[in-house]
Amino acid sequence: MVTGTPRAPIDPSQVRIYHSPPPGGYEEIALLRTHSGALTYGDQNKIDSVMRKLRQEAASLGANGVLLQGTADGYSNSSVSVGAGGGRFGGRSYGGVGVGVNVSPTQVHASGIAIHVPNLPPGN
Repeated sequence: MVTGTPRAPIDPSQVRIYHSPPPGGYEEIALLRTHSGALTYGDQNKIDSVMRKLRQEAASLGANGVLLQGTADGYSNSSVSVGAGGGRFGGRSYGGVGVGVNVSPTQVHASGIAIHVPNLPPGN
């Protein structure tokens, strides 16, 4: 959600992750939320995935920083379905039962604020 003035996009490698507000102040550009993919396995891969997505989204708005608000584990949608059917055709009876299970792995969710830090040298 854009909350400030976006700038020209930059390379995601130029976006720095901050765990506390940077010294010298910053300008807020947008609130960001993302999650690791449903098929991302391994804790470090999940963290890498959300950090990459935060950097990419911030870079697309011209932000040179992300003030990390937090990460959390969560489950994507999962469900169990049961179906049954039966009938009679040509003097014969038939029946069937089916069970479907969809359990997705846990995902890491992250939120942050896309920010512009003035006078930040590129690559820092």
